[in-house]
Amino acid sequence: MALTSSTSTSTEKKKTKLSINLGTQFPSEIINSDKIQVYNGLDIVTNKVQESERCSIPHHILGIIDDPEYDFTMDDFCKHVLEALDLITQNGHLPIIVGGSNSYLKKLLEDPTNAFHSKYDCCFIWLDVSLPILFPYLDKRVDEMVAAGMVDEIRDFFVLGADNTKGIRRAIGVPELDSYFEMEMKKGIDDAEKEKILKESIRKTKQNTFILAENQLSKIQNMADTLGSMIIKIDSTEVFKAILRGEDYQKLHHEIVIKPSMKIVKRFLEGTSYGFRNAKYSNENGKHTLNGV
Repeated sequence: MALTSSTSTSTEKKKTKLSINLGTQFPSEIINSDKIQVYNGLDIVTNKVQESERCSIPHHILGIIDDPEYDFTMDDFCKHVLEALDLITQNGHLPIIVGGSNSYLKKLLEDPTNAFHSKYDCCFIWLDVSLPILFPYLDKRVDEMVAAGMVDEIRDFFVLGADNTKGIRRAIGVPELDSYFEMEMKKGIDDAEKEKILKESIRKTKQNTFILAENQLSKIQNMADTLGSMIIKIDSTEVFKAILRGEDYQKLHHEIVIKPSMKIVKRFLEGTSYGFRNAKYSNENGKHTLNGV
């Protein structure tokens, strides 16, 4: 069983790409551990992987909650994960848990009622990025999300007076744009003032994304202190440097992230009692298509 995590939810696409690449090489099913991606909707804001990008690999706990204000708790997460794990292992597949909500993973691992460690072997792959490189990447990423239609997506979701401390409305970008949408509803506001408020809302979105990244880094470092050799860190900083330089980073990503991760998972499976370890380390049945490997 392999679990992947990362410094920030805004690097979600890199974690997702890794999990799907692993899934194309080891007959696998993926379990989402991002607490915002469990909700249906706001796909741009939450960086949710689209069906067309999943290479036919089954995904669990992804977009399963329709009520935007439902409080999906840590206990809910553990319940759904344990159910998914039973199903996936019964299918003879490797479960891959991927996401940035490290507090949810911590609950899964440490809560004695889950009996997780007594039932499953696991390893962790930590995709790390140095903060001085991560911050400008996150700045760029938010701009890309805005260009992709993030503001319009949140506008369609906007409800005046809604509680942004619950459910999917906690997603960074939603509370920050509230004041802009409220101002849009007023008469007599000129375009210059609207643009000013919008820029400030986007600035706050970036700032809170930076804060989230720092908090997640602190949590995963604490997990690393606890888990010791169970967690293996891969430094992907050079990949993000290439992205910021506008270079083609695919080959670098393959060499720095994907290949070492493949070796980690193969070595983990060979060293455990997990039944899948005796299977071939590739999908020869044509179920999944390769994703850049």
